[in-house]
Amino acid sequence: MNWWLQILATITISLLLSSPSSSHPLSQDFSSIPEPPFDPSNTWGGFSQFQDAPLGSNITGMVELKKYFQRFGYLLNPPNSSETLTDCFDEEFESAVRTYQARLSLSVTGRLDPDTLAQVMTPRCGMPDKGLGGPFHEVGHYAFFPGVPKWPRGKKALTYGISPTNMVNYLDMEDVRMALSRAFDRWSNVIPLNFTETQDYYGADIKIGFFSGDHGDGQPFDGVLGILAHAFSPSNGNFHLDASETWSTDFGVQKSRVAIDLESVATHEIGHLLGLGHSKEKEAIMYPSLSPRTKKMELRSDDIIGVQSLYGSNPNFDPNLLTQSDLLSNLGGEGIRGTWSVLLVLGLGFLICCL
Repeated sequence: MNWWLQILATITISLLLSSPSSSHPLSQDFSSIPEPPFDPSNTWGGFSQFQDAPLGSNITGMVELKKYFQRFGYLLNPPNSSETLTDCFDEEFESAVRTYQARLSLSVTGRLDPDTLAQVMTPRCGMPDKGLGGPFHEVGHYAFFPGVPKWPRGKKALTYGISPTNMVNYLDMEDVRMALSRAFDRWSNVIPLNFTETQDYYGADIKIGFFSGDHGDGQPFDGVLGILAHAFSPSNGNFHLDASETWSTDFGVQKSRVAIDLESVATHEIGHLLGLGHSKEKEAIMYPSLSPRTKKMELRSDDIIGVQSLYGSNPNFDPNLLTQSDLLSNLGGEGIRGTWSVLLVLGLGFLICCL
């Protein structure tokens, strides 16, 4: 029993001496960096004016919020071309808000409450959450594109190329290449597909570049802290990032308060290139949004199970990693503080009972 007490005492003392806020491997002190201002200068910042708008209200500009919901699959286009969206918070829009809240694991209130608008104003992927070209095929929390497209069964190696002309000049090309390589490796570690960079951009299976505004694919970008990127289902292969964003491969170097982590976004968009839609699971890579100065790069069980259901498992994949990925999810953000609290209480309680 004494050796158990010694171990628990060591663990408990270690936990007490460690700061939960600094224990997360991705935590950084950004106290000197102002929070991103959610105001009209940012793409969706103006939506804050609609907080707690009552059903039946008419507020100038609400039609733009409805267009947001329409773009991501929550409001249908008017069946009659002569019909237009209005500024009225009507029952149809309330229903769309409820669907949005349920789809993104928010409290379903039907109101434009603070949590809902905070989610709406968070930068995100440009691919819709539901409804483009038919219903998304959902299983559990993860989803597939309509028709469940995937790369041909016999194709075990895919090439990707980086545009020689559509780049941002403030990023070091080698840093970009390494970030993309790590992002592709995360997926190839769990499925029997390999990804190789090629200098032949136009002949590559996957084409990656930075673009602005309307760039000819029917999915225009919209400016700073709006749509970050989009990538299409197999086997289209196009992966576009918004050149208007401030991209970063190292937050220690890029100090902008609105910087977006390239590797995190790339890992998400590769999921689309493989055939995954957006997940309801907030910790999953395939959840649609990413805040500035945030890193989110590790696949969770939701991502892994989803992509393996399309392609099977990499022969070298360890199924135990599924459990570990869920544990990592629970140890992120607020979850890590709760976990530390439980460990502290259990450890101290056990010591008191045994002494």
